[in-house]
Amino acid sequence: MTWFQKWRRGEGAQGLFLISPTLAFTLLLLAVPLVLVVALSFWTQDYLTLHRTFTMDNYKTAWSEPMYQYLMGRSLKISMMVTAMTVLLAYPVAYFISFYVPPKRKAMWIFLITIPFWTSYLMRIFLWKVILGYNGVVNGSLMGLGLIEEPLSFILYNQNAVVLTLAHAWVPFAILPIFVALERVDRSLIEAAEDLGDSKLRRFFRVTLPLSMPGVIAATIIVFIPTIGDYVTPRLVGGPNGLMIANMIELQFKKANNAPLGAALAISAMAIVTCVALIFIWMNKKYIRGAK
Repeated sequence: MTWFQKWRRGEGAQGLFLISPTLAFTLLLLAVPLVLVVALSFWTQDYLTLHRTFTMDNYKTAWSEPMYQYLMGRSLKISMMVTAMTVLLAYPVAYFISFYVPPKRKAMWIFLITIPFWTSYLMRIFLWKVILGYNGVVNGSLMGLGLIEEPLSFILYNQNAVVLTLAHAWVPFAILPIFVALERVDRSLIEAAEDLGDSKLRRFFRVTLPLSMPGVIAATIIVFIPTIGDYVTPRLVGGPNGLMIANMIELQFKKANNAPLGAALAISAMAIVTCVALIFIWMNKKYIRGAK
């Protein structure tokens, strides 16, 4: 029996065979397009003609142009605000389901959380336009109560509208990892803290919150990474003051006919997001080691 036959019958070969379809799918639809985008970022474009001569001019423009720096900073700011609001909204819900809902009904509550996914993402965005619009639900209710005399114009087409809409869309994604982390909290530790005289609030900050931080950090990563690349929501509810770097990338690929610059902006944004995500992952590992 040759070494190849021995290897083919081993556990390593069987595992590789099992993951090979998924690996091929990932390489074809993720790795290959990413490599093409990276290569494109080092080229130049003259209207519809691509020049494949290597150049760093696109990255110099992406990192030196004040407009791109401003959009990148605004994107990071909006994404961080969305992440903070989402986690703050998701944690009480996850805590309630984990500690107050009977075990037999927890699955039903988790199922109810997924109901917003049954509707189109665009439909939810347009509904927020109806709610926050000049003649929308918010303005109509405030005027009906006599709190304002004319509709408020600052609640739509700005950064706050983008943050609110994205937070609503991503709350379910944040609830699930926090709920899983809370379910793993050893209840005997909470009971021990109670026996030692800690109040309910003190038990939460000394026991429950630190042990659930891996779920909080996981939710932060899940929300932060995709929101910084969202361009549909800023386009529909953000207005000129709510546009993000993804809208500029879209503009470069479509109307400006400058795909290499758009690719350089996309890779630059990806690099920044990767650095931030690595910080969150390091924090997650730190909390896991501390919990152990």
